[in-house]
Formats: sequence, structure tokens, C-alpha cells
Amino acid sequence: MTDLPRNQHIIASGLIAAVGITVAYVSFTQEPADAFIFPRLIASVFAVLAIWTFGKAVLGRTKVGNGLSAAAMRNLAPGLIVMLIYVYWAAKGLGFYTATTIAFFVLLSLYDPAPHAQLKTWLKRIVITAAFMLVMYGLFAQLLNVFTPKEILF
Repeated sequence: MTDLPRNQHIIASGLIAAVGITVAYVSFTQEPADAFIFPRLIASVFAVLAIWTFGKAVLGRTKVGNGLSAAAMRNLAPGLIVMLIYVYWAAKGLGFYTATTIAFFVLLSLYDPAPHAQLKTWLKRIVITAAFMLVMYGLFAQLLNVFTPKEILF
């Protein structure tokens, strides 16, 4: 086996660890502090797990497969594009819940293997998206009282 899968794992886990540390830092430096209790908890756990995974990758103690093929990267590309649009523009520009609804529906439509020519599958996607958003709203707005980006709709 070549070093490509191991190097891919080291680079990917290193980038994720860097993101985790950055998110944790940002969550601990924002005000009001009460609004960031949940993000601080999640960011801290995420950062610790990401650093642990990166350390295991550097030490060669992870079970590494064959890495990602070009075909797998092509399959992931639409989802990554949706994610980048969501993170860098939509969540703030459209509001958290509106942007999340659109992004979830687009991702579900892209990756759902059900036929796109049938009305039944589109209705199923709409119901799944609505249920997902009800859970998200109940979790973030009602249960955890997390501040979310608000703009056009909510």
C-alpha cells in the first residue's frame, strides 16, 4: 500500500483539527457568553476529537483504507458546493432556518437515489425536509435557546 491514503488522512484530519480549534476559539471569544454555551460545548468536543484523530493519523495508528478516488470526489463535489454556499452566504443572507431548509432539500434531492421523475418521491423529500426542520427548530430555538443568524425570513 502506498502512502497516499495515509497522507490523505493526515491532511484531512489536520484541516479538520484546524477548523475545530478555530471554531472553539471563536465560540470562546464571542459575547454575550450565555448565547455561546451550547456552541462552546460542541466546539470543544469537536476540537478534542479532531486533535485526537489528527494525532492518531500522524502516529500511523489509524486504520486507513484506500483513500478517496476521483469518482468519490466527483460524487462529493455537489454537496461541498452546497455547503460552501450555505456557510459563506446563505445562512447569513437568508437566515439560518430558511437557508438550512433549502440546503437540506437540495442535498436530499442530489443524493437520494429515488427517481426524480415521480411526484411521490418529491413529496417524500418535502416531508422529510419539513420534519428535519421541525426537529432543528425545536432543538435550537426552543430547547437550547441558541442564537442563529436571522435575515430575510427567520
